[in-house]
This record gives sequence, structure tokens and C-alpha cells, in this order.
Amino acid sequence: MAYIYTSSPPLKFLISLSLLIVSIGQVTPLFARGPMAIGQKTADITVSGRITDAATNEALAGCTVVVKGTQRGTTTDANGNFQLTVPTENSVLVFGFIGFISQEIVVGNSSTINVALKAAASELNQVVVIGYGSTTKKDMTGSVKSVKSTEFNRGVINSPEQLLQGKVAGVNVTAVSGEPGARQTITVRGPGGVRTGSTPLFVLDGIPLDNSSTGGATNPLNFLNPQDIEAMDVLKDASATAIYGARGANGVILITTKKGKAGSNNLTLSTNLGISNVARPFPLFGADEYRRQVAAAGGVVDDQKASTDWQREISRQATTREYNLGFSGGADKLTFYGSLGVQNQEGVLKNSKLNRYTGRFNASQKFMDDRLTLDVNLTASQTVNERPPIENIVGAALSANPTYPAYDASGVPVRYQAFTNPLVSLQLQKDITTINRVVASVSPSFKITKDLVYKLNLGIDNATSTRDQQSLASTVPQQDGRLESAYGTNRNVLIENYFTYNRGWNNHNLTALAGHSYQKFYIQNRGWSINKFPITPIEPIYNPGLGQDLTLANNRPTGDALENELQSFFSRVNYQYRNRYLVTATVRADGSSKFGANNKYGVFPSFSAGWRLSEESFLQSGPFSDLKLRLGWGQTGNQEIPSKITQALFTSNVSATTSYPLDGTTTYPAGTTYTRLANPDIQWELSSQTDLGLDFGLFNGALTGTVDLFRKVSGKILLEVIPSDPIQPAATYWTNVPNMTITNQGLELDLNYRYVSQGGFRFDLGGNITFIKNVVNNSPYSVITSGSATGSGLTSATVNGYVNDQPIGTFFLREYVGIDEKGVSKYRDLDGDGVAGTDKDRIAAGSALPTRQFNINGNVAYKGFDLAANFNGVSGNKIYDNTANAFFYKARLVKGLNGPLEAIGEPNESINNSAPVSTRFLKDGAFFRLNNLTLGYSLDPKRIGLNRWITGIRLSATGQNLFVITKYNGFDPEVNTDRAVNGISSYGIDYLSYPRARSFIFGLNLTF
Repeated sequence: MAYIYTSSPPLKFLISLSLLIVSIGQVTPLFARGPMAIGQKTADITVSGRITDAATNEALAGCTVVVKGTQRGTTTDANGNFQLTVPTENSVLVFGFIGFISQEIVVGNSSTINVALKAAASELNQVVVIGYGSTTKKDMTGSVKSVKSTEFNRGVINSPEQLLQGKVAGVNVTAVSGEPGARQTITVRGPGGVRTGSTPLFVLDGIPLDNSSTGGATNPLNFLNPQDIEAMDVLKDASATAIYGARGANGVILITTKKGKAGSNNLTLSTNLGISNVARPFPLFGADEYRRQVAAAGGVVDDQKASTDWQREISRQATTREYNLGFSGGADKLTFYGSLGVQNQEGVLKNSKLNRYTGRFNASQKFMDDRLTLDVNLTASQTVNERPPIENIVGAALSANPTYPAYDASGVPVRYQAFTNPLVSLQLQKDITTINRVVASVSPSFKITKDLVYKLNLGIDNATSTRDQQSLASTVPQQDGRLESAYGTNRNVLIENYFTYNRGWNNHNLTALAGHSYQKFYIQNRGWSINKFPITPIEPIYNPGLGQDLTLANNRPTGDALENELQSFFSRVNYQYRNRYLVTATVRADGSSKFGANNKYGVFPSFSAGWRLSEESFLQSGPFSDLKLRLGWGQTGNQEIPSKITQALFTSNVSATTSYPLDGTTTYPAGTTYTRLANPDIQWELSSQTDLGLDFGLFNGALTGTVDLFRKVSGKILLEVIPSDPIQPAATYWTNVPNMTITNQGLELDLNYRYVSQGGFRFDLGGNITFIKNVVNNSPYSVITSGSATGSGLTSATVNGYVNDQPIGTFFLREYVGIDEKGVSKYRDLDGDGVAGTDKDRIAAGSALPTRQFNINGNVAYKGFDLAANFNGVSGNKIYDNTANAFFYKARLVKGLNGPLEAIGEPNESINNSAPVSTRFLKDGAFFRLNNLTLGYSLDPKRIGLNRWITGIRLSATGQNLFVITKYNGFDPEVNTDRAVNGISSYGIDYLSYPRARSFIFGLNLTF
């Protein structure tokens, strides 16, 4: 990988910075170690050894080894080995690891010290973040799953959702497309609203993030470097999410970033090189087969004697380069963590890429005899996303005549009058979005008494974006040059104050929390455009003044802005008796500026209880190392509706429909009419959820698992409806639909088995499966349409929607039953009126939501080698192939447009047969995928004589999306093209989506 060091400016910068940090690190300890640091003798005793788990003899990587009373320390490598110099033989080494009992050992005359740490209570003492606090796994009463960084998915990762895919039962992550930086659709126990989508609330180090996207179609979470994340905790049931009230209806995901550790100074440098190709190109006709099939269908072949694979022409072997520098450490009073990251990712389609630059710094300082703690978190990032005209070039590549050459004799893309060469489209179109984002927080906490702590949380999340969409002027194909620019600001300010009281006495333990939260959101967008640029080598993006059409009729500036505010009061009480009877009660009152005066506030309570049966005397001698029964109920709300809809809206126009002349002439004065009626009674959507869970451990914790039964019912659905009285000044109005409900219920099973031999062989096998059913009841409409179709003859057609007694995302279509004797499509006559294929003949033909989700995770380790695999899949869902509907049928083949075998799937089909929306293009969306496979080797620096400077070396190779088993014949079954109608979410539609990549990533990680 030497070429990386010579050719990459970002890595040169990181190496230079790392050398600077190392040099600074040689000076700062003089001030951090106290008076004895100055003038003390040079360390002349070197101690080394290995730290293991006393129960399993497994190496403990990342264990801290500190010289007591000093800042001097180190951490163990992947094999549990450490090496440290100490001042004297009287030095005391402190060995510590999360979840294990610390040990202190005097060095004495020993140069080798091997330590076996005893677990405090195995993984039951694992810390889990639950919102405004934390608890241990054994004390949880809600349905919460914690995923640590060592368990994250590997590969080319753009956003946090990808780290979780397949790791948590009940959580389904679907990539919208294979584009770098594309949105991820994530649902926690199914979607529960009409307009709200399914995205859970993300909380970054205590700051609830806004899910609004700033600048185009990219994922709003791309700003976060996955290498900075220490853990992600998923709150699934209402008893866990109710502490976030109105924003917890779709679940909550808490992201905790890495922090420094006292007595452990580390410098890490990692680099990854990824190579990607299109995983599953369409099996289109080659030139020879195309000639035969067009002739067989009765068409005339326009044969230009070439053989062009247009899919290959618009795609490429893409590379991803990633560099990360991390440094952390601290003393008793101060700990810190910092990082710099660069990711340059090329997409598998030409002119597609995502560049991300991130910087992060976290610090925690204690004052006043440890009574005051100040936590500071700062993240700064820039993402630059370049997008080609995806639908244009993919559509052209799938349909272009393969006998036409792509390039002329001089290697320049040929320009045709008959069709647009997709390579020319790549030259003429450009779409670049740059987003700068800063997320910062300051969180002082003060210990008022030994039991009472006050905490203030001040946070800001500020993002600005610039998007330039450019079309160059051209004669073939004919188009005027155009530049369209948009600017956005998205600001989120948070102020929170809360008190935490914790007291234990005899067999009782009580923790109480009470606080107030205020959050303000400001979103602004502005845009302008210029038309008719001349054909010139100067691109419009660099000189907008060259545009010749500046009239407002074609280039009117646009803009919008809104402010929303949330004010909340929250409290939580946790009570334990004899470490086996657990009770949690939560209540949160949320007020939102989106609602009218009559229902501005909503109150969201929850209650949960747990019984640790394994602590009872009658089970002490049983096979269970852990057995806990949980029961929870709670309510959460939803306010994801347009701003100001509770207020009246007026519009003034000069037209014959809004006023009439008052002076006997034809001059019309301005007329003011209602666009929207006031409705101060609109209130929060309300989701009630019940959860019954069982946590268990067998064989001394070797086999652990969780079973959950859940039922979530969402009511008071917010919807834009048509007035029952036709004489109304406004065509629609917003209301809470009475009696309408959306229900998600199901079963989750999560199992994990762990085996460690005395010889150091480790084997982990885990998995989860979710059975889930979704249904819409009591809707005022037979179907609330969504999922607009695209293609010739498909204008205004819809594909799916919300149908009574059916799941969300149900496909409401004509039922295709084959081709008749005339070669024309036949449809089922459902209503028996003798006319088949009308809107009244549509049926509920299945849903885009899977009824089963399953995931398998496994890893094997021996000595320095480790192998990890992650499989995931879904079933019970359908996909509407809008691409096939618009492109793959016989009539298009006769017109000289290419396609796959599917285009001639009906041999008797007439070339005049149309292809309207129907079940003909509805397909099984089930799949099973090897998501990623990683082989790693941890090299002992001693073997190559670098142990004086390097404490750890790890080499890895990862395969991502290695195979997928599916009946779906599109680019990939994991797809969800956004085809929303009037803000109503669509699901499971595939239209000219960006192809998914298969990637191989090679990594090097150094620890100093």
C-alpha cells in the first residue's frame, strides 16, 4: 500500500498532524503528571505481559494498564499483550477493563506479569444508554438493544444506519439505492403513520438531531464518521422511548461517540482501500441477440454494426479511499478524544462520488474535588456529493440500441439525432451539493449532594448547503444551457436542564430524574436560476453572468423559511428491590408550535416492570445464569406535519375567479380567498405500545437470548382530507381522523452463542428473527393513494397506498391474468360490470413491508486471525418494478429499444399492446444476502521489531454484498425509490434506481 503514502494529499496531512501530536505528547506530560514528573529519573524497567478473562482464558484487547498515581499507561493489543516502562520496582500497575474487577499488582522484580481478570457479572453489567442517563443490561425494564463498535458492520459505510443493518431484531434498514450517500430507510417495529415515514429519532451525545435533509437527496446523517462511534443503543418499545415523548413514535437510536480514558494515551492511524463494481447488471440483449429478437418481433433493425454494452459504458470500477486519525488519553481529571477523517468514494456510475471530511473533539474535565464535570463535544464536517443524471443515463443504457457505437474513431462520445448517448448526458449534466455541518454541545454537571446531580445541556446543530445543477448548452442533443442554484440553512438549538437523584439503602435503590427541554428549529431555503448560456468552454457554475435569459418569467427567485419550537417537561423514576424486582415509570409533556392553541401540549406516560427470576432462591440451582421477565406499556406522540397548518391562510389574486369589477369595466381588483381554514383543535398523533419480554442466559452465559412480543397501535392519525360539505372555501383541510388506526404487532427472537476454548479459539454465532404484521383500520377512504408511477402512458397512475384492513404500502392494482387471443393484456373484472381493468377492479395485491426479517452474525478467532460474517434478509414483501413497466415490453422492442428476456416474456403479445400499471410488474421482494465478510490478522509488532513505537498492527480484507439470493430480477431487491404523493410516503417501488455495488476493502490499522 506504499502508493497511498506518495499519492494522497489527505494522508500526507494526517501523517504530518500525527507527528505533530506525538511531539506535543512528549511535552504535555510534564504539566499533567504533577510535581514529580520534572526531574524524575529515566524509566529503566520494562514490564510486559498478557491480560486474559479468568473464566475463558480469552485475551482482553483494549484493557488499560496504568502506573498508579501517574498518567503513564498503555492498552493491550488484539492478543491481550502489553508492554510498559515503569520508574521503579515499587511501582504499582492497575489493570482495568469494562465489566471486569480491577487488579493492582506491585512490579517488584518481575519483568513479565500475566493477569487474569474476573468478570464483575459477565455482560449483565454492560452499560446501556437509555436517554438522559444510563443503566446496566441486567437492570433494564424496557426493550433496548445495545450494539458496540466491535459488532458494527464493516465495509464502505456512509452513515450510522448501515452499521446496524442485521444487528437488531425488529429493525429493518433498506438502502434507497446504491448511490454513495443515498438515504437509508430504517424502521423500528414497523411504520406507524401516513405522512411521517418511518425514520426513528437519532440522538447524538444527548442532542436530538433533525431528520430534515439539507441540500438535495443525500442522507442527513452522512456527516458523521462511523469510526467515531463507540456504541448505538436502540430504544424499541414505548416504555423506553417515552422519555423522548413526541419524537419517539418511530423508536429512538442513541449514538455515543468515543471518549478518552484516564491513564491511556493512544494514537491510531487507519487507512482503507475499496474497489467496487456493479453487482448485478441487467441481462440485456447483446448486439447479435438484439438483431434476432427485433426481427422476430416484426421490427426493422437499425443496424450500425457495432456491439456496445451500454451498462458497461456508463459504469466503472470505482475506488474508495478512507483515512482516519484518532488520538485519545487523559489523566485523573481530564480525558479527551479527537479524530480526523477523510473518505473519498467513487460511485459505480461515472461522475458519481461522495467526499467527506470530518473532525471531532470530545473532552471531559473535573473540577472542585470532582463535584463539577464539564463535557464538551464538537463535530465538524463537509460532504461534497456529485451526482450524474441517474434516471436519464440508466434509462438510456437499458434501452439504447446495442448496435450503435458509443465513441467515434477519435474516442469522443458520438452524438445521435435518434437518441441521446448516455455518455453525452454525462458530459452535459452536473449536480454538486456541498454541505457544511457543525454539531457542538457543552454539558456541565454539578454534584449538589452525594445523591443529587444537576446537569445543563447546551447544544447546536447547524448545517448550510449549496447545490448547483448545471446543463451545458448543446446543439445535438439540442438544449439551452441552464444553471440552477439553491442555498439552505438548517439550525437546531437545544437547551436542557435536569436533576438526577440516586440513593440506595438496605435492599432498595431509587433513581429519579426530572427536567425541562427547549428545542428550536430554523430551516431556510433560497434559490435562483439562469437560462440560455452560450456554447462556451466556461461552465455556467463558474460564471453565471454568461446567462442570457434573466427574465423573471423563467427564472423567478424562490425561497421559504420556517421556525418550529418544542418545549418539554420530563421525569423518570427507577426503583429496585433486592436487585430482582424492577419498576420504571416515565412521563413527558411536549408542547409544539405546530399545533393550535387548544391542543398545543401532549402528555406521554409509560410504565414498565421487570422480575429477575434468576435471583430467586428457587432458581439459584437451575440452568439459568440469567432469567428476567419484562412487561412495559407506554404512549408516544408524533408531530411530523407541515408547519402552521392550524392557522388560516389567505391568498390574493387578480383573476375572474377571485373577484369581479366594481366600476362597470373589465378591470378586476385583487381578490382575497381562503387557501386553508384555521383548525386550533388539531392534536398529536398518539401511539400506544405494549411489550412482553424475556431475557435469558444458559450454560454460564454461553447462550443468551431475548424474546419480545409487542403490539403498537397508532391513532388520531393526522391527515389532509376533503371536506364532507362540498361548499367550502378551501378544497382540503387537516384533521385528526377519528377511529383510524395503524397497528404493528409481532414477535422478536434474538439468540447468541459464545464458545471460548482454553487454547484461545473463540467462536460466536448469533442471529435474530422478527415476525411482524401491519394493518390499517377505519380509514375514511377505501385507499389513500401514493406511489406515483413514471413512464410513457403512466402519468397520474399510482401504485400503492393505505388500504383498509391491509398493511401500509399495499399495492392497489389491476390484476393481470395474461394475454388474450388478440395479443392484448387481460385483467380480472372484479366488480362484474363487464369492463375489466377499470379502477374499480383494483385489488390489494400484497405489501412492500416484509412480514419476516432475519439476520445471522458469526465470527471465529484464533491467535491473531479473526473471521466475521453478517447475513441479512427479508420475506413476505413485494416490489413494484416500475423500470420494467416503463421499459421492458414488446412494443418498445419493435421500436428499436433494447431490453432483457422479460420484454418478450409473452410470446403472443401484440406489438400494439400497452403496459398500464398492473400486477404484471409486481414481483417478490424476498432476499437473503451475505452483507459483509471480514478476514483480519493482528500482527505482533515484536515480530517485526516495531514494538518500541507501535503497540498494534491489524490487517483486514472485507467483502461487501458478496452475493444475494432472490427472485427479483432488477438491480437489487433492497430498493425504495421515493414516489410520494402529496407528502404521503410510498414503499417498495423501483424505478431506474442506482445499481448496488459489490465491494472489496483492504485495511491497515496502526496503534501507537
